[in-house]
Amino acid sequence: MLENTFIHIPRIGRVTEQKLWEKNIHTWRAYLKAPAPPLKGALHRAAREELLLSEEKLAGGDLEHFCRRLPAGERWRLFGPFHREAAYLDIETTGLGYPGDHITTIALYHRGKVRWYVHGRNLSDFARDIRECRLLITYNGQGFDLPFIQRDLGLTLTAPHIDLRYVLGSLGYRGGLKGCERQLGICRGDLEGVDGFMAVLLWRDYARRGNDRALETLLAYNIEDTVNLELLMYRAYNEKIGGTPFKEEFLGFQAEPVSLPFQADQDIIESLRRRLSPYTA
Repeated sequence: MLENTFIHIPRIGRVTEQKLWEKNIHTWRAYLKAPAPPLKGALHRAAREELLLSEEKLAGGDLEHFCRRLPAGERWRLFGPFHREAAYLDIETTGLGYPGDHITTIALYHRGKVRWYVHGRNLSDFARDIRECRLLITYNGQGFDLPFIQRDLGLTLTAPHIDLRYVLGSLGYRGGLKGCERQLGICRGDLEGVDGFMAVLLWRDYARRGNDRALETLLAYNIEDTVNLELLMYRAYNEKIGGTPFKEEFLGFQAEPVSLPFQADQDIIESLRRRLSPYTA
């Protein structure tokens, strides 16, 4: 889809891009080889120059170039040529960011490998590992995860970023990450019903009582959030493509077997549900 894109060119928006598509100018190469200028005057000259540069940057794998030029709401288009570079990221915290709140765990899923980081254990390793990741995928990372990481760890993540909250929202899927999963038929099995508030309670149980089963359940939940982002990203990308003339650009998705290193403890989850039931009834 990226090579069908023209809105990264200054002064070209969706309307002009759509008009180019309607003229069968579907790709950068089609524009550059058109017998007559598809646009007029200075705009055509600027477009031609930008598209020649785009070909060069894409051949060199320069993600940052396109991230800078694409509107934030259109960065999903990066996923097509760079989907194998994608790293999926999710954090858990002690709260929403009030003074004293901190990150408890981070899960990172990149190139089929799951990594996890725990406050008080190996959280500092995250800064080293995230440098390997060229394209970040989150759900609500723009508003929560990335600012929280910056404030708590002093780490500014500069890699190109696609926030699935806005991509899925533009397709009509809302209600948080779990709500979007349910609408798309994703089942969480043993972790069904576990949410961010329960994740806070799991951490408290671990931090106050040294309950390793609570920590393992929290990590299972955090990792499930992260791994599921991959399927959501593929589904969202293909739905977006379905609204363009380029359905042949659909990305096939075959879930790679993921060895999940932790299992949720059902006794702990049921205990938390009983504690919370007076507040949720």
